[in-house]
Amino acid sequence: MNSLREPVLILHHAIPAPGSCQSVESDAGVLEEVQAVAKSLKALAIPFRTLAVESLASLPALLQSASERLIFNLVENFPGRPADAMQVPILCEAFGKECTGNDSTCQVLALDKWRTKAILKAAGLPVPAGLIIPPGHGSTIYSALPPPPWIVKPLFADASEGIHASSVIHDGIANLKKAVARVHRDFKHPALVEQFFGTREINISVLQEGSVIKTLPVAEIEFRDFGKDRPRIVDYAAKWHTDSFEYKNTIRVIPAVLNKAVALRLQEASLAAWHTMGCQDYARVDFRLDDAGSFVILEINPNPDISPDSGFAAALTAARIPYDKFVSKVCENAYSRLRLRTPSQIKGASKASLKPAKKRVPSGRKPFIRFSEATDRDGILTFMKGTGFFNDDEIEVAKEVLEDAIAKGPTGHYQSFTLLDAGQPAGWICCGHTPCTKGTFDIYWIGVSANCQGRGFGRALLEHVEKFIRRLKGRIIIIETSGRPLYDSTRGFYLKTGYTEAARIPDFYDQGDGRVIYAKAL
Repeated sequence: MNSLREPVLILHHAIPAPGSCQSVESDAGVLEEVQAVAKSLKALAIPFRTLAVESLASLPALLQSASERLIFNLVENFPGRPADAMQVPILCEAFGKECTGNDSTCQVLALDKWRTKAILKAAGLPVPAGLIIPPGHGSTIYSALPPPPWIVKPLFADASEGIHASSVIHDGIANLKKAVARVHRDFKHPALVEQFFGTREINISVLQEGSVIKTLPVAEIEFRDFGKDRPRIVDYAAKWHTDSFEYKNTIRVIPAVLNKAVALRLQEASLAAWHTMGCQDYARVDFRLDDAGSFVILEINPNPDISPDSGFAAALTAARIPYDKFVSKVCENAYSRLRLRTPSQIKGASKASLKPAKKRVPSGRKPFIRFSEATDRDGILTFMKGTGFFNDDEIEVAKEVLEDAIAKGPTGHYQSFTLLDAGQPAGWICCGHTPCTKGTFDIYWIGVSANCQGRGFGRALLEHVEKFIRRLKGRIIIIETSGRPLYDSTRGFYLKTGYTEAARIPDFYDQGDGRVIYAKAL
C-alpha cells in the first residue's frame, strides 16, 4: 500500500494535567490525533515513535538526538506561549528535518487574524469588515467600526478560544466595550471586532496529494433549535463542552445541501485562499454564508484537528479517502520536500520511495511558489531583463501584464505566480484563459533568474501552473516562442516537459525569426 519506509517521529506538545491552570479542553484532542496517526503508520508498516515536547526551548536538544528526518507535526500549543508552536517546522528544518503539514510562515500568518484578512482581501477574496482594538485604546477608535451586528474575538487565538454567545453584539456600544474588555482581560492582546455576516457556517477541507491540490466535500454546521435569540456561531462550548446545548445542537452535514454554483464558488475561494496563504499538505477554510449565496472567509486553519471525530476526518470519509491513505500522503509530501531540499543527506529510504526530481535545489534552499504580489514587481522585471532573452519592448509588455495581474489578483484574466528562492523572486510565470475558447489556456510568460537556471525552477513553475489550469477545467495549454537559435534551449525545455510542436509561422516576429507554437493536452 505504501512504499515509504523512512522512519517518522510523531511530535506533539506535552499535555498539562487535567484541571491545572494551563489545561484547556482542546488538549484532549491532540492525544486522539497522536493515537490515530500512530495507528495508521503501524498499518502502513512505516517505522515510528512518539515524542512529547514541553516547550520550544527544549526542542533543539530533542531534535539533535533524534535520528528521524520526517516529523509528523502535531504540536499545537505550548502553555503560556501558543505562538511558539508555530515555530516548530522552521526549527525542525534547521536541524535537517521536514515536518508534515504547514510551514512556520503559513502558521504564523494564519494565527494573526487581522493579517490573514489583509492578505486575503489583497488577493481579491471576500472577508468581513473589521477593526482591531488594542488594550489601552482611546474611545475615538470606535468611530471606525463597521455597521452592527458585530462579533468580538481574540486576535491571536485558535480553536474558538474566547468566543462565546456574548461575543455577538447586535447593537449598543456599551455591550461591545464589555466584550472587548473581556478579551483584553483574559488574553492580554488586541480584540478583533468583525461585522457579523450571514446565518450559515461552511467549512471546506483542502488536501494536497503530491502535485494535486483538491477540495474535499463541502461541510455545513447546522444550528438546530437555536431559536432567534441564540447566535448561530461555533463557539468554544460548541467545540469542547460536550454536555452543552451548543455542542449537542451544532450538527455537521457533509456534503452540505447547497446550490451547485454557490458550492463551486466556495471551492474556488478555498483553493485561492490556500495558495494565497502558502498552505501545504492539509488545511481547512471557514466561511459564513448568507441566504443570497454571498459569503466571506472567516479564517484559514493550517494543520486543523485531524482526530477521528474532527471535521477534517469527516471530510476524508465523505471523499472516500481512507485515513491511512491521508497519513501516507502527507508523509510522502514531507519526504518529497526533504529530498528536494537535502537529497545527498537522505539515507535508509526504500528505492521504491518517491522518485527524486532530476534537478534538485541545493541543501537548505527550498523554492516556494505563490500568487505574485506587488513587492515582487521590481525583482521579477530585473531578472527577466537579466536573462538576455527579452528586449526592452518585451520587458515593457511583461511589466504591463504583471501589474495587471497583481492589481486584479486571482479574479483577473492574467494569473501570475512568483517562485521565491531564499525569500527573493527567482522565477515568474503568467497564464490566462484564451478568449473565445472552451478550456484553452495560454502561458504568456515564463522566466527564471539567470543565476538560478539549471535547478529545476522552470519545471516547478510549469507544473504549478498546469495544476492550477486543471482545477479551472482547462483542456489544452498553448505556449509560443521564437524560432531563433538563441531559443534552442527553451524549445528543448518545452519538449522535455511534455509539450509538442503544433505549428510554425516563418518570419512572424521578424525576418528569420519565426513563431513556434507548442501545445499540451491535460
